[in-house]
Parts: sequence; C-alpha cells; structure tokens
Amino acid sequence: MTMRRDVHEELRARLHEAAGTHQPDREQILARVERGMAGPVGPGHRATRPPVFGWMRVAGATAAVAGVLAVGGYAVASAVKEETAAPQQQDVATSPTPTPSPEATSRAPAPPVDPTPSAPPERRESAPPASRTPSPSVTGRPPAATEDGPLWSDGSVDPHSNDFWAQSNVTIKTRTELTALTVRLSVAQTGGVSDAGAWRSLPEQDFTLTVAERDGFVVYTWTLKEGRKVPAGEWVFAGQFDHERGGRDAGADRYAVTGAAGSQRLSVGGGFAAVDDTDDDA
Repeated sequence: MTMRRDVHEELRARLHEAAGTHQPDREQILARVERGMAGPVGPGHRATRPPVFGWMRVAGATAAVAGVLAVGGYAVASAVKEETAAPQQQDVATSPTPTPSPEATSRAPAPPVDPTPSAPPERRESAPPASRTPSPSVTGRPPAATEDGPLWSDGSVDPHSNDFWAQSNVTIKTRTELTALTVRLSVAQTGGVSDAGAWRSLPEQDFTLTVAERDGFVVYTWTLKEGRKVPAGEWVFAGQFDHERGGRDAGADRYAVTGAAGSQRLSVGGGFAAVDDTDDDA
C-alpha cells in the first residue's frame, strides 16, 4: 500500500512539472501553418494537393495541440483525484459484521432444568397464642361444690346456654336461717362477654344487685339488705350474658358466697361445671 502511494506521488510530481515547463510557441505554430498553406512557389513546381487539404492540415495541427493540452490536464486531474480518494480507502477500516452466538437471545436466561432444591427454612415452634381467659388462681379447676357448716354451694353452666348466650348458676343450700348473705359471680371475659340480665329465686326487694367489669371479669354481686333474712332452703342466683359465637369454656369463671348465721361466719366458693341442676348432693 505504501509503494502504491509513492508511485502516485511521483507521477503527480512529474505531471505537474511537465505541465509547468510546457510553453507552446504560438508564433512558430502559426508560421508553420502559413508555410503549409503557401507551399513552395517555383517555376517547375506544381501543387500536388488541392488547397482544401492545406486547411485540413491547419485544423489537424490545432486539434493536435489542443489534444496534448487536454491529455496533460486529464492526467494531472486523474492523479490528483486518485490521490485524494486513496487515503479514504486506506484509512477507513470496516469491522466485520459479528456473527451472533446461537446462545445469545433477548430473553432472560432460563432456569436450570433440574435446580437443586434449597433447604427449607428452619421452622420455629411458635408459642400458643395468649388466652384472653384469666388464669385460675389455683392449680387446676376448683371444685364446683363446697361446704362450710350449714352452708353448701355449687356452680354450674345452665343447660339452656347456646352458642351466643349463656347463664351461670350459683346454687346455695342452707340448713339454718342466714342473717347476712353476699353472692359474687365472676364471668371471665373470653370474648364478647356482656351483661344480659340476672335473677335470683329469693325476693328481689331483699337484695341489692350490681354488675361491673373488673380485671377481665364481668362481676355480678347480690347483697342481702340490712334487716332481711334468708330462710333455710335451696336458692339459686343466676347471671346471664352474651358472648362470641361458639361454645364457651367456663373454666376461668368463679363464684364466692359469704354469710352469717347468728355469730357464725360462713364462706364457700368454687368454679363451674356443666352439670344437671338436679344434683341434690348436700
């Protein structure tokens, strides 16, 4: 490629030099043309060509001079043009079109056919959800029936309770007249527990009833009014309440009964069990 460029440069230099040194002698050319037209005039000379051929020679000579000039200019122009175009072909490099890899795609790489399964995350034993039911004050479920001297008591869930409503019964039996009596029923707030009423089998006007929510319990309290008495016999105090749908566990419910028979102070209490209220154990 370098040798070819040197040849072009040398040719161009020579052509420029020849074009610069060439000085056509116009007067000499015209003189030759005139001599050709006139020809020698001698006594014995006879024109061998008609005059028309003389003009043709003049025209031919003029065309020859023009042709020499044209050929020289064309050669110079060609050399310059080729020199100008050559660097573009030499300097511009065209990189070959890359052949795409058969694995190259525009999609995301597909997962392996048989990926190794990762080890399952370690499962931790979660603690059971905290119960909304208050814990019993003693270990295990307290007995429903208790007895202190002439006073006996029992706690039970009324058999007519259902999935939305319940009744807890506190039954007392006394073998002697009582001059003071307080019955307290505590229903654990297991969800949606709200007061729905209360009753007792003794005269209503003999007792004062209060219902309040304390420490996670709905508490019903019946208090014998001063100067009133409770005759010997069996009596029932019942608290009624609504609760969330479903069977309710009364395991955290409690009751407490305090009374007096003359100077004797009596106290009984316990939990609740779903038993028939026909139990006559004393």
